[in-house]
Amino acid sequence: MTLAEIAAAVGGTLHDADPSARVTGLVTFDSRHVEPGSLYVALVGARVDGHTFAGQAIESGAVGVLAARPVGVPAIVVPDVLAAYGRLATFLVQQLPDLGVVGVTGSVGKTTTKDLIGQVLSKLGPTTAPPGNRNSEVGMPENVSRLTPDARFLVLEMGARHVGDIAYLTSVVQPQVGVVLNVGTAHLGEFGSREAIAQAKGELVEALAADGAAVLNADDPLVAGMASRTTAKVVTFGLSPQATIRAEAVSLDAAGRAAFTLHTPHGQAAVTLRLHGEHLVPNALAAAAVALHFTDDVALVADALSNADPVSDGRMQVADAADGTTVINDAYNASPVSMKAALKALKTIAQDRRTVAVLGQMNELGETSVDDHVEVGQTVAELGVDLLVTVGNDDAAQLGETAGKAGIATLHAVDRDAAALVLAEQVRPGDVVLLKGSNGVRLMSLAPILLARS
Repeated sequence: MTLAEIAAAVGGTLHDADPSARVTGLVTFDSRHVEPGSLYVALVGARVDGHTFAGQAIESGAVGVLAARPVGVPAIVVPDVLAAYGRLATFLVQQLPDLGVVGVTGSVGKTTTKDLIGQVLSKLGPTTAPPGNRNSEVGMPENVSRLTPDARFLVLEMGARHVGDIAYLTSVVQPQVGVVLNVGTAHLGEFGSREAIAQAKGELVEALAADGAAVLNADDPLVAGMASRTTAKVVTFGLSPQATIRAEAVSLDAAGRAAFTLHTPHGQAAVTLRLHGEHLVPNALAAAAVALHFTDDVALVADALSNADPVSDGRMQVADAADGTTVINDAYNASPVSMKAALKALKTIAQDRRTVAVLGQMNELGETSVDDHVEVGQTVAELGVDLLVTVGNDDAAQLGETAGKAGIATLHAVDRDAAALVLAEQVRPGDVVLLKGSNGVRLMSLAPILLARS
């Protein structure tokens, strides 16, 4: 699109710009992601005003800036930059009338599920399902800008911190298929209750048209209850015998990778996942349910799931160092449910090897935070982890204290750098090390250090 075309689409005016200059790259609010041909979006945040980086963005190759005021470089000036960013995303989706848009939400597992859906749908046609989790009102439009003219499918995460967030995101892209994975306690501090979280997540299915599909977790009562909130076709997934798409005969290999029989209304097929952890079976079922909205080829879907690989960093990435240490990097984020699932995967993958759990604090849990950390500490004790290293605040320390009282060897580090020193001393060749914690603790960055061991 030219700058003039973009200005018309978002209701802006050109300043210091060549109307015929063409945007061919990413539309991004992050000046570090600017590439030749980009449009830079100058958002004003709590700490930083993106307009400050307008000149830098042009020097990095941006064609222009979407801004709230003239900035001395080529710009499209609009009254509300964030609203214009959303309008541009809507315009881009509308240019592809046959595009199948899939929205994914839930308290845990959104990114992994989005990555699986993307890999399965890519067998049916060109698919845009960008790595990572840009799932907010500022991140989702950036992912939409990655669409190519031949795109057949667009898969997007949709996150929420407030009631109304997902309703806005759906208004931008109008998904045909909406997936709700679960209702947990992530962001409980903002919402106040799981029921309020369910209210927010259910905005996705409320936005679906009658010819769309609501893909709901049959094993989560709060999610299954969303069936009454949509006029779309309801497809359930899970281990429940009543689920439309279900897994039977689930088994795990020595590396914790699940195999199961995929049952669908179109037949059944065997699936053997490359991803580690039994807790990822529902994610795979959700991906199958989405794909089967667009095809009835169960064998193709099962084969695609069986060949799917981890895509986004920090989600159950398993790798080995030269000294035989195995690192499970699941540290992008954490909630009580995902913590327990990762700990179980640690024990399954380790078999009879020594286990080290490096657990950072879980943020945004509200009034239940202390109890939630205690509960994870109890899980550590029940599973018999050999060494627990907790990282972060008093809640993380409480997690360690709980496990320590049950006889688990426990150490505490105040931050990521202190944890790195502890691990340098404590990890032995051949250990299996789990990294898990809220993103702000930065445990993901420990994975390269551990994998460099020789």
